[in-house]
This record gives sequence, C-alpha cells and structure tokens, in this order.
Amino acid sequence: MDDNILRILEKEKNNVSRAKIAHMLGISDAEVDAEIKKLEDNNIIVGYKTLINWDKTDREVVTALIELRVTPQRGEGFDKIAERIYKYPQVTSLYLMSGAYDLAVTIEGRTMKEVALFVAQKLAPMDDIISTATHFVLKKYKEEGIVFEDDEKDTRQVITL
Repeated sequence: MDDNILRILEKEKNNVSRAKIAHMLGISDAEVDAEIKKLEDNNIIVGYKTLINWDKTDREVVTALIELRVTPQRGEGFDKIAERIYKYPQVTSLYLMSGAYDLAVTIEGRTMKEVALFVAQKLAPMDDIISTATHFVLKKYKEEGIVFEDDEKDTRQVITL
C-alpha cells in the first residue's frame, strides 16, 4: 500500500486529496492518513512542494547549475562538503554525481551578478573545491515532470470526403 500511495502522490503532486487516494485504492480515509503519517515519520515523504513558473510573475529569478570538482575529505567523503554547501539559502538542490564533476549545485538569485558573486565569494574559496563551472538557465521547459508551457497545436490536416 505504501508504494501505491507514494506513486499517486508523486504523479499527482499536490493535486490529489487523501479522500481521492482512498477511493483510488479502495481503502478508508483513515488508513490513507495513517499510511501517509507513517511515511512522513520515517522520512520517506520529506516534503511537499508547489512548482511555480516564475517567468509568468513580476519576480525576477535567475537559476544557475554549477558543476563542482572537489577533493573529498578523509573519512568524510563528500558529505561534509555537501553539508557546508546545502546550508546556504541560495542552494535549491545539490547532488553527488558520477562523471566529469563531483557535485551539481542548483542555486537561485535575483540577478546573474548575484549568482556569480555567490560562486566567487562562497563556493570557489572553499578549500576542498578544485574548480567550478556555472551554467545559467535561460528558459525552463519542464521541471519535476511538469511541462511549463504546452503549446502543442493539432497539426493534422482536415480531410473531407
């Protein structure tokens, strides 16, 4: 049952009520509430998020993806470095990666200069960081499975007999 609830929550995001989940699974609302509470208590469900298309608002937001090559700390690996980085409020996501770089950081700021200064003043000077590569997001088409603007037009031609 946990797996089914998790799949529904992941697919439907915040657009599904607990009563609808109960109906979909053929169980009671109380059972759904108890299962979700258990999943939250066990830190399986770690939060709920509203996804906003900031391009449709007056708020200016600049998003950047930063590749970091780092030297892992003896006995700590990448965890201590990651902990120092994810504590900054500008950091919206942080991933340990395989491949050409070690950590992928997503940050948000009001301007490109603000983002650049964050990288130059906060990230690059850290002892364990070997190099950084900053990529600015120019437009978001899809995030977390949600398409921001779906302008698909029906391009089929009308056939008359």
